[in-house]
Amino acid sequence: MVLSAGSLFLVGPMGAGKSTLGRLLADCLNWTFVDADRVIEERAGADIPWIFDLEGEGGFRQRETQVLEELTQVPGQVLATGGGAVIRPENRAVLSERGTVVYLRTSIAAQLRRTSKDRSRPLLQKPDPEKVLTDLLQQREPHYLAIADIVVDTDHYHPRALAEHIIDIYRHGSNHKAS
Repeated sequence: MVLSAGSLFLVGPMGAGKSTLGRLLADCLNWTFVDADRVIEERAGADIPWIFDLEGEGGFRQRETQVLEELTQVPGQVLATGGGAVIRPENRAVLSERGTVVYLRTSIAAQLRRTSKDRSRPLLQKPDPEKVLTDLLQQREPHYLAIADIVVDTDHYHPRALAEHIIDIYRHGSNHKAS
């Protein structure tokens, strides 16, 4: 299978490394890096927790869909999506139709480690973040897997090595759904 050329779209749960890897991938490919959540914040003039507080998750998801519709049309970029971008079928459709989707798989333990001090993640501001992450993964992983052209495990790789591994898979055009 030859993968779609043009852009890489990173999907996966919070704390999987989408922003970190996205910047590295864009640098290695000499492409632009775009973080969909940052674009949403810039356009709203507010951070994501504020959007969630004021508009709820539904309002945020609508903003996310609008931004993804636009951003997925731009070639030559690495786009980091929010962890819940795959919830809506229309988001899954534009991601899978307009570029190469890379699912960054990670364990709950790694997510907890990577997000433990981050107060900007409204879905984790609950008494039991581990249960929240487990529930979210159960809901979202089938969607990540359904649209992924490439699946990689981010737990045990150095980010630079993982970026090089993803680029190697991307350039050689083979379907790689194993970590």
